[in-house]
Amino acid sequence: MKGDESFDSRIRCGWAGQKPHMIRYHDEEWGVPVHDDRKHFEMLLLEGAQAGLTWDTILRKREGYRKAFAGFDPKKVARFTAKTKASLLKNPAIVRNRLKIDAAVANAAAFLAIQREFESFDAYVWSFVAGEPMVHRWKQMKDVQATNLISDTLSKDLKQRGFRFVGSTIVYAYMQAVGLVNDHMTDCFRSSRR
Repeated sequence: MKGDESFDSRIRCGWAGQKPHMIRYHDEEWGVPVHDDRKHFEMLLLEGAQAGLTWDTILRKREGYRKAFAGFDPKKVARFTAKTKASLLKNPAIVRNRLKIDAAVANAAAFLAIQREFESFDAYVWSFVAGEPMVHRWKQMKDVQATNLISDTLSKDLKQRGFRFVGSTIVYAYMQAVGLVNDHMTDCFRSSRR
């Protein structure tokens, strides 16, 4: 999407608003099935960072996160030292929250353990939806769930594997982000895409 295209007349989910970066994210990423482990790690990290904040805030800091967290390489993030984490607390390009930074490093190690067990994080996470996106047909934003049985189950399993900042609401948002669930409104131009 370039230039004025961000303000075209297509109907979108209401949360996309009018900000170009939010529209771009809605149109190009949200609900699109992800099968790349680094992208899975990126979205888990960003969704955890978003807790208590707006997605708009996180998207505006996304490049800062990419630089600060080694291009979302879980192998590198898992090796972050106390000194590295302390420097991240001074980095204005990310959300400077000690618990979230510690969680990102712990989650990277847990992510790598899942890769070893299942050959890929992708294989692990898609098994929760039997390999197919859950497609909802919501007519209004107020109908969209914040959690479901699958996000509850995935959240519980992630926590048992050592992940933090993976409550069911965060996990459901992650599921939407990586296309495990498609929650585009029925009138949204993206609703029929999978």
